Amino acid sequence: MRDSWRHFVAEFIGTFALVFVGSGAIIHARVTGSPTGLIEVALAHGLILAVMVSALMRISGHFNPAVTLSLLATRRIEAMMAALYIIAQVLGAVAAGYALKLSVSEATFVATRGGGLTIALDVTAGQAFLVEAIATFFLVFVVYGTAVDLRGPKIGGLAIGFVVAADILAIGPLTVTVTAYDQVPLAFGGILRAGRVRLAATATARLTAGYRNPG
Repeated sequence: MRDSWRHFVAEFIGTFALVFVGSGAIIHARVTGSPTGLIEVALAHGLILAVMVSALMRISGHFNPAVTLSLLATRRIEAMMAALYIIAQVLGAVAAGYALKLSVSEATFVATRGGGLTIALDVTAGQAFLVEAIATFFLVFVVYGTAVDLRGPKIGGLAIGFVVAADILAIGPLTVTVTAYDQVPLAFGGILRAGRVRLAATATARLTAGYRNPG
């Protein structure tokens, strides 16, 4: 039971940090209209994820149901523990969303959609699903290659942060507005690409055999 609480708290803190910093960067970029907004948002997500994964990976370090479900699909985590992780991720994301709402004016929060998702007008739902699924696969694949596989390089969460930043730089203009990222802070903010988790988990499960469970 004590171990379960440690995992829960680690996932809550990590997801809270990801949403608070990531969505906070989105809000700032939208308010200021910064021409480098996409880069700022990518760096914010990449840096906070790299730092939090490195700090908490000895306990957990998923911060994303796509990662948790892929580990469940490959039998690297028990169903009850996976459920605990996802509940912690949702609660951490919601708490961060409300913390952001309390940190800025109501007008600013509404005008910036709280750093939420907006698919570009010239991108169809099918196209958005495709690029997000590919980006999710990259994320989960790197997690397995660097954090799950015992033979992987010992670089903490650095590679995971890098791939998230790269994903944002690549598909940000396609699936979201110029300075947005795939987050909905008041609902499930920071739970990256939640609509594509099954696809990512299935694809990764077929490519990753013999890896250990990091959480």
